[in-house]
Amino acid sequence: MNSAQSTFNNSTLTLPAPAKLNLFLHITGRRADGYHLLQTLFQILDTGDEIQFSANQTGVIKLSCNDPSLDGNDNLIYRAAFALKPYAAPTAGVEIFLQKNLPMGGGLGGGSSDAATTLHALNKLWGLELSIAELAAIGLKLGADVPLFVEGYTAFAEGVGEKLQPMPMPEKTYLVVTPACHVSTAEVFTHPDLIRNSPVISATDVLNSDLHKDWRNDCQALVVRLYPLVAITLQWLVEYAPSRMTGTGASLFAEFPDEISARRALADLPANCRGFVARGVNRSPLLAALEHAE
Repeated sequence: MNSAQSTFNNSTLTLPAPAKLNLFLHITGRRADGYHLLQTLFQILDTGDEIQFSANQTGVIKLSCNDPSLDGNDNLIYRAAFALKPYAAPTAGVEIFLQKNLPMGGGLGGGSSDAATTLHALNKLWGLELSIAELAAIGLKLGADVPLFVEGYTAFAEGVGEKLQPMPMPEKTYLVVTPACHVSTAEVFTHPDLIRNSPVISATDVLNSDLHKDWRNDCQALVVRLYPLVAITLQWLVEYAPSRMTGTGASLFAEFPDEISARRALADLPANCRGFVARGVNRSPLLAALEHAE
């Protein structure tokens, strides 16, 4: 799944849509509109989905996927493409094929990353010449994580996750494991037992290496209580390395000193899980692929 390659032949473009991890996730409050105030460190990975775009002059957006349940209009990819239609010629159309590699609903940002890749791809193929800031603003209307993938840098995030400050981190190796269960984000964020009063920290605090050992995910205690399979998987993974949950789950990750040791653990993956080894990167492979397509 690792990919920083792209193709640009006439009107066809194939691009990566990388995953992300939340190296930590703190919930510091709740707005009057119900949205939670967060502080998190987004780590972009070198692994993710892959999307092929074939532009045409039909004026129609068509989406298909290796997972048929993701075909059609009820998908962030389609919504991202549709959001760009007002900026494009009336005849601007595209056929999109999503190679879905990432587990859905795992907290890895797959849908948001797919949307961001779509915004970048059609900005190029349809000749829209929108800036990164303009694409990020469009992306924010699709989801709070979309601007992260549009901008394409590992970042400290605040607000509802949309206030981004690029923050390069050591590029480490991770084993990402997803148990066979779906965690409801709505259930987690509406649950009365969710931690909502973590102290606000600064960007300087994030860079303080002494704090890394105390990084945590404020959703984790609740999720492992509500979803026994997440708890069991975490118990297995922590035997190999310090581990925690990303996003609202169900995916978990552990940092390893090298790829060999991570793959050794992956080989022992429990039967009710799927997993992959990835490297954290400070700059998204999507940006490199777009440059390669110039």
